[in-house]
Amino acid sequence: MNPLRSIPGTIIAGFVLAIVIVFLLGRGGAVNPWEFWVWFHVLVGITWIGLLYYFNFVQVPGMAKAKADGTAAGISKHIAPTALLWFRWAAVATWITGALALEAMHVGEGSGFVAAFTFQPGFQVIGMGAWLGTIMLFNVWVLIWPNQKKVLGLVEATDEQKAKAGNVALLASRTNTLLSIPMILGMTAHAHGLPF
Repeated sequence: MNPLRSIPGTIIAGFVLAIVIVFLLGRGGAVNPWEFWVWFHVLVGITWIGLLYYFNFVQVPGMAKAKADGTAAGISKHIAPTALLWFRWAAVATWITGALALEAMHVGEGSGFVAAFTFQPGFQVIGMGAWLGTIMLFNVWVLIWPNQKKVLGLVEATDEQKAKAGNVALLASRTNTLLSIPMILGMTAHAHGLPF
C-alpha cells in the first residue's frame, strides 16, 4: 500500500508528514490561526496559479499543435474539463482561505478583511494583492469558465460563438496571468517587505 500510487494517498501522506513536522519543530504549543490559514492559502493558491500557468504556457500552445495533427480531441474531452474543474474551485478556495488569513492576522479592533480591502495603514500591500486576487476570481467564474464551456462543447454554441468564446477566455486567462505577478508580490511583500 504505497501512498504514492494514488493522488489521495499522496496528499494524505503529505499532510501526515506536515503534522509530524509541526509536532517535532513546533515551538509554543499554541495554535497559530494566521499560519494555519496562510498555509492552506498557499497550498490551494499553488493549485490555482499552477493551473493558470499550465493553461497559458502549455495547454493553449499545445492545443494549436494538437489541432494541426488531429489529436486535440483527447485534450479537450478528457484533460481540459478536469483541469478547469480544479482550476475554478482552487480559485474559490484560494480566495476564501485568503480572507480567513486576513482575519487571523488582524490583531486590532475591526476586520482584517476590511482593513485590507480599504487599504488601511499596514494593509496597503496585502490589500493590493487581495484586490487583484478578487479580480482574478471574477475572471475565472464570469469570463473564463462560461466561455470555456462553449469552446469545449459542454454547452451548445455555433462555431462563431465558440471562436468568440475562445478569444474572451484566452484574454481573461492572459489577464489573470499578468495580474498574478503583482498579486503574488502583494502576498509575499506583506510579511517580508517590498523588494526596494
